[in-house]
Amino acid sequence: MALSAGDTLPEATLVKIGAAGPEQVALKDKVKGRTVVIFAVPGAYTPTCSSAHVPSFIRTKDGFDAKGVDEIICVSVNDPFVMKAWGEATGATEAGLTMLADPESAFTTAIGMEFSAPPAGLLQRSKRYAMLVEDGVVKLFHAEESPGTCEISGGEALLAAL
Repeated sequence: MALSAGDTLPEATLVKIGAAGPEQVALKDKVKGRTVVIFAVPGAYTPTCSSAHVPSFIRTKDGFDAKGVDEIICVSVNDPFVMKAWGEATGATEAGLTMLADPESAFTTAIGMEFSAPPAGLLQRSKRYAMLVEDGVVKLFHAEESPGTCEISGGEALLAAL
């Protein structure tokens, strides 16, 4: 069953590239006592993710900051090296977005947002969504019906709902 507003995020470990290489990131540490936006994409470098979803959060970062959001995190079922490179290529890293990998789809599966599209080479990937989390509790959850669309999960839509 998919995550929804009012649910507490499950414990999960995501991965990022730090100064010394891959680093484990405990999601509970990222959200404890903080207001965080988490959005997920089916894959780094894929068309809608690169041309619409990530740019929407770059454009709205200042608006989220003004509303008291402490951090905007992008999650994808990719490896951390790809997420680092994609963050740099899109300008997301420079804009202050945090790019985290869910390499085994553990977090994605735990929240019921996994899907597979074998003809596109996408196996056990994340559906497209965005959520507002306060101290580990989901306050808003916007999931797209189709992984190729970015409407209710975009930065502007989530910001407007705050």
